[in-house]
Amino acid sequence: MNPEIAQEKIQKLANEIRKLNHAYYVDNKSIVADFEFDSMLKELQDLEQEFPELSDPNSPTKRVGGDITKKFKSVVHRFPMLSLSNTYSEEEIVEWETRIKKLAEGTNDYVCELKYDGVAIGIRYENGQLTQAVTRGDGTKGEDVSTNVKTIRTVPLQLNGDFPQDFEIRGEIFFPLENFIKMNEARLELGEPVFANPRNSASGTLKSQDSKVVADRGLDCLLYGVYGADLPLEGHYESVLKAKEWGFKIPSAEHNYITKVNSIDEIMDFIHYWDKKRSELPFEIDGVVIKVNDYNMQNELGFTAKSPRWAIAYKFKTERVSTELETVTYQVGRTGAITPVANLTAVNLGGTVVKRASLHNADQIAKLDLHQNDTVFVEKGGEIIPKIVGVDLKLRKSDEKVRFLQNCPECDTPLIRKEGEAQHFCPNELGCPPQIKGRIEHFIGRRAMDIEGIGAETVDALVNLGLIQTAADLYSLTFDEVVKLERMADKSADNLIKGIEKSKENPFEKVLFGIGIRYAGETVAKKLAKRFKSMENLSKATYDELVNTDEIGEVIAISVQNFFLEEKNVAFVNQLKEAGLKLEIEEKELASAALEGKIFVVSGVFQKFSRNELKATIESNGGKIGSSISKKTTFVVAGENMGPAKLQKASDLGIEIIDEDSLIKMVENG
Repeated sequence: MNPEIAQEKIQKLANEIRKLNHAYYVDNKSIVADFEFDSMLKELQDLEQEFPELSDPNSPTKRVGGDITKKFKSVVHRFPMLSLSNTYSEEEIVEWETRIKKLAEGTNDYVCELKYDGVAIGIRYENGQLTQAVTRGDGTKGEDVSTNVKTIRTVPLQLNGDFPQDFEIRGEIFFPLENFIKMNEARLELGEPVFANPRNSASGTLKSQDSKVVADRGLDCLLYGVYGADLPLEGHYESVLKAKEWGFKIPSAEHNYITKVNSIDEIMDFIHYWDKKRSELPFEIDGVVIKVNDYNMQNELGFTAKSPRWAIAYKFKTERVSTELETVTYQVGRTGAITPVANLTAVNLGGTVVKRASLHNADQIAKLDLHQNDTVFVEKGGEIIPKIVGVDLKLRKSDEKVRFLQNCPECDTPLIRKEGEAQHFCPNELGCPPQIKGRIEHFIGRRAMDIEGIGAETVDALVNLGLIQTAADLYSLTFDEVVKLERMADKSADNLIKGIEKSKENPFEKVLFGIGIRYAGETVAKKLAKRFKSMENLSKATYDELVNTDEIGEVIAISVQNFFLEEKNVAFVNQLKEAGLKLEIEEKELASAALEGKIFVVSGVFQKFSRNELKATIESNGGKIGSSISKKTTFVVAGENMGPAKLQKASDLGIEIIDEDSLIKMVENG
């Protein structure tokens, strides 16, 4: 290759890799598979080695891979947070191990661990207290996300035992698959687009401006690398086990997430084991990591410009298969959102038979340039739902493009697509069967009204017979109407009617969630109920009142207002009111007014009562609970292990600090 062609190729690869890096690390979008990205990076590295005079000092090969956004404070790493060199080749692992034995004399123990597909984090502890948590960023500096990391319950805020006075521990923040699936199910219920994969969702969540969002989503963290001066540890494996004694959640040796070995055969055994077993893990991994264990040997081996010589990552190839697209069908959600689904010729992928894959929306179909009966590439990788990632153009059979439908597949109503939204919607809320049934099923669900004796099949039958059109119609059903349903015995009919009647006892917040305001999930419904006290107050709430409510943003505020502007929704709510449902918070009678006008912050561990019991006592006696210490705080109720930072803040603000006994005496003395 002559230098001119090489220069053009290098420039093109560098520009494309920069775009992909920005999409992945800043926008949290995975545009190409890891293997494809790594192949591009390797090609660029090879070209730069062949033509060193053409190498750019700011080439993507000189960087760890990320960028810094302006959302959070930028922090320079005390110890550079370098990435690992990686390979998809077992032969290169053998070559690496052979090289290690030549470069470092002595017995070489290696540590094999899982390569978690999450967000790298470095957390600093001083005197046993968490003081700062920083993302990898570009390897030299990252972003301070301390407030968000503190909401992850497996990250200790205070350490136990004989820990170093000043050190940093590194690891990975990730989305447990169970929590990720639950979150996507909740988003589907609300008619919101699902998140693509756990890794991007973990990154996006960690960089949320609202730490309460982070707390609610259930991220997890495994920590496995200790850094600092004069650490009393001789090797990496030993430091990981020691970190467990200090209170950290570490990779489990018992489950073979981490192990110490001393031969290339044992390294290969670990790689082969997890290549087969990775689908059984409760979280995503994209490979394994092998490290020299001894710290002295690590220092002897040193670093290249961007990665340590004493460690290497073996990456599993993303599971990808090709199969034929048979048809594209469309699902209608309870909010009217239309989701295209690819129906495929059955194919085995990652140990399961795949027949369907999500196409998300019209933009995705257009981006793929999908044609009828195309041979498509399907990936699972970090995805929960298989997705189509490309088309084999060599095997294209048809000139007919797949075009997004114009009318609802269920009721033939012309679809609409609002400006700024990716999804199409069917606007026929009262005449589209899946929307009617979906809203009723949401209303009767366990997290909403939890009506016993009725399920999806019964809802179908009731709607099909014209007995109900909305959830409010449930409260007009009679035993004689219900018992006529197919396979409905007298006892079942009686239980159904009793279940509907019993649901009238549910509190306002459950009714509010059940009526299905778009974007108003279970947590949002609780916040709105607590703030506005009644459905009537909520229906009259101004935009400013809504957005000034805890966790309520512009999108939710507009959605709430739009809901009550629709006459059919007002009529629906009025029906529920006439049926006797609770459309306002029942104010509980106070035990006393002993703490009226006082704001308490409760923190620490208590001997006689739980924190929740103390909070309930405060509220039942007229006091209010503060979420954090501020000038408005009247008292801090302090238990054991309350953080010194909180105590210092209370002291600086002149706030009186009391214990649980003092609080009880305060109540008893009125």
